[in-house]
Amino acid sequence: MSDKKEKKLWGGRFSAASSDITERISASVHFDSRMYKQDIRGSIAHAKMLASIGILSEDELQAIINGLVEIEKEIDEGKFEFLRSREDIHMNIEATLTERIGILGKKLHTGRSRNDQVATDFRMYIIDESAEIDQLLKRLLGELISLAEKNIDVIMPGYTHMQVAQPVRFSHHILAYAWQITRDRQRLSQAVAACKRLPLGSGALAGVNYSSNRKFIKDELNFDDIIMNSMDAVSDRDFALDFLYFATVLGIHLSRFCEELVLWSSSEFNFIRLSDSVTTGSSIMPQKRNPDVAELIRGKSGRLTGNLIALLTVLKGLPMTYNRDMQEDKEPVFDSIDTIKLCLEGMIEMLSTMEINREKMKEGLYRNFSTATDIADYLVKKGISFRESHEISGSIVKYCEENNKDFFKLSAAELRNFSPLIDEEIGDVLDPLKSVERKLSEGGTSLSSVQKQIVLLKSYLG
Repeated sequence: MSDKKEKKLWGGRFSAASSDITERISASVHFDSRMYKQDIRGSIAHAKMLASIGILSEDELQAIINGLVEIEKEIDEGKFEFLRSREDIHMNIEATLTERIGILGKKLHTGRSRNDQVATDFRMYIIDESAEIDQLLKRLLGELISLAEKNIDVIMPGYTHMQVAQPVRFSHHILAYAWQITRDRQRLSQAVAACKRLPLGSGALAGVNYSSNRKFIKDELNFDDIIMNSMDAVSDRDFALDFLYFATVLGIHLSRFCEELVLWSSSEFNFIRLSDSVTTGSSIMPQKRNPDVAELIRGKSGRLTGNLIALLTVLKGLPMTYNRDMQEDKEPVFDSIDTIKLCLEGMIEMLSTMEINREKMKEGLYRNFSTATDIADYLVKKGISFRESHEISGSIVKYCEENNKDFFKLSAAELRNFSPLIDEEIGDVLDPLKSVERKLSEGGTSLSSVQKQIVLLKSYLG
């Protein structure tokens, strides 16, 4: 990126050149250059609008479009020279266009400001990137559904407080994360909807002195509506906050999932085996298989949260309308976009290559009295109140602990010491593998409920 000195586009007001530190602290082209396609697309739409209201002739319009298309091609091919002295992507493109087509290039900025221009580019960029992110979310959702279908009969211990609580289907556990992803997609859709309100044509803050056809630009750029207050149009960054909130919540969801993958892949659990392709070794301990990808995704939730807080902090004290502080809005969003894409690709790779240790999960069911609640519910159906049956079941657990008894092998005769209503049916009640089918409530862990979830989740893939 060149540092060549040149006259500023606003040079008529100033007699001295900007200092080096002013140029360095002002420059944003090193990061906002990634919006070049959106900037050119917006400029072409703006030029068409200027032609429609008589500011540009058809020949002038075509010359501007041809010049912008040529610049876009050069940027695509890595042949375009970005100048830090021109500060941002907008001025780099406009100044280069003017160099190539002459005074006509200076007509392009008629009826707009960099304030409404950058707000438009930024919105379009988030919309475009969100389409790619949503495809990754759909792939991840599809992977979760496939994982649940392939392992629909695997039973594992469910946990509360990280203590074995009740038996659940592994598929039910996995689909809990699938439902989170559907909500993440909804949040992303809402953030995109917030982006689809057009600021262009609002000028610097007060509107412009031309009969600009903003609805023409709206249709040309496929926005849903125009922003009706010009001051709100150039100062609003709610759409960026909405996107960052989506990214933060998604990051937290992925982090929680990765925490379980880390635990499950440990030798203490051994519920899953992560592929060699997503694990690493140790420089000193030859036996190690470290779940680095899961740990890094878990860690990246911190930067996603930080990006949201950073922009909230930038915006919290700003008066109307545009303030240069708002240049700090893009890097947090750009970083979150890159981070989310990386994390989603990592999750898809981990899940698509993960092996399930069914036997270890089954072993985990026979810990911590996982069907103690089933005994309580069994006694309720015999006519005992739940509070009383809960106490009886607790007494059975205490008896096993004090007498080193295997809870899951207690006989009906032994259990009748706690309640005369217990009969031979208690053997099935104690069996963790049969517990899941006793969950009759909608949304529970029974086979029919999980199958229904899969059908519903598949409908979200359309």
